[in-house]
Amino acid sequence: MLENLTTEARNERTMRLDEMDVTELLTVMNEEDAKVAGAVKKEIPKIAQAVTAITESLKKGGRLIYMGAGTSGRIGLLDAVECPPTFGTSPDQVVGLIAGGSNAFIKAVEGAEDRAELGRIDLQNLELTAKDAVVGIAASGRTPYVIGGLEYAKQMGAKTISISCNKNAVISTISDIAIEIENGPEVLTGSTRLKAGTSQKLVCNMLSTASMIGLGKVYGNLMVDVQPTNEKLADRAKRIVMEATGCDASTAENTLRLTEGKPKPAILMILTGCSYEVALEKLEENQGFIGKAAKSATAIR
Repeated sequence: MLENLTTEARNERTMRLDEMDVTELLTVMNEEDAKVAGAVKKEIPKIAQAVTAITESLKKGGRLIYMGAGTSGRIGLLDAVECPPTFGTSPDQVVGLIAGGSNAFIKAVEGAEDRAELGRIDLQNLELTAKDAVVGIAASGRTPYVIGGLEYAKQMGAKTISISCNKNAVISTISDIAIEIENGPEVLTGSTRLKAGTSQKLVCNMLSTASMIGLGKVYGNLMVDVQPTNEKLADRAKRIVMEATGCDASTAENTLRLTEGKPKPAILMILTGCSYEVALEKLEENQGFIGKAAKSATAIR
């Protein structure tokens, strides 16, 4: 029952929320928000299991698929759409599904989250396979759309992961890996776009970033597969090459021209003196890891 969920409970600290002055109200919100990182920290062992599973799926050619309704769905979509520019993934490698379709991102589609069959249909439309990893996100842990999606994913043999903000959530009983973040009651009762939404965003940040690191898309702490699709990102790509190699701006710019703006092969070319063709070959042989590719390229010089 909803009334038994932590996410629906009243917060004792904010019983007089409407009587607080602005500074007091914001102070309480800030103090409650500060608890979120600690709640997420308790689930790191489960998050680590999820990262391992997602990385394995992606290495096999599978996809990371987020699905949720309302705020939860929007958080998954947000993480998915940021992966191509940040990590150079294809748009269909990390996917976000929201109950009611893409239009529900900006305007709620009432009742869509209550239909379990829509979760199944959305995954069928994606032609889900056993290679994929499906992450069902639901603050309550009982959203029918997510339940339907996770059940279908299990039937198809895909890896299933759930993110909820209540202990003993329904979706936890379905998923292979259950992440349950107890943030305590919201400042505004039942408004799970607050602490619950923040915690879900933190977990999605971890899942995608750590998985992409496992795919060789990071060198040190540099996003070496960034796509220079605008002026800011083109400048970032140049600075990434300079940081990774210690070269000057002119060398970085000239090498990036040869690689059509791709930092990763540019870095390898500068570090080892190899050609663009060899850089691409060595990166492919070493699953995209620059450090390993550099050793391999140097060995043949």
